[in-house]
Amino acid sequence: MNVTDAAYDTVHQHPGGSEALAPRLGISAAVLRGKVNPNSDRNLLSLQEADALMARTGDFRILHALCAQHGFVAQKTDAPESGSLIGALLMAAAAKGDLAELISAAMDDGRISPNESDAIARACAQVMAALVQVSQHAEAAAERGTR
Repeated sequence: MNVTDAAYDTVHQHPGGSEALAPRLGISAAVLRGKVNPNSDRNLLSLQEADALMARTGDFRILHALCAQHGFVAQKTDAPESGSLIGALLMAAAAKGDLAELISAAMDDGRISPNESDAIARACAQVMAALVQVSQHAEAAAERGTR
């Protein structure tokens, strides 16, 4: 999905559509519809408006479309509410092991299929998210003055 379609769908598939969202963004429903109209290159959605739209709807298709367009994957990581730095490190190591196993299995036949490539990309995102958790646990420990 491209960014334009993602913005259009975010607005039009939200309960109440542009009529419900526009007042929360401080614009009219007609202007919002125009900003996400894929057949118009006038009055486009700004980055700030896209950010506000995602924040108000909880729909992050625009972000995912931007990432995909540029070869990235976005995955939400939440600050740790429990656990430990060592536990997070072990989880990251396990995720890395799962990735290595997946790559090994994918390479058994000497080629990587599109489905295997997608699975590898998802596993890479899980490793990255697990490493972010390690970092977040370290920050939390530093703030508490503990290990």
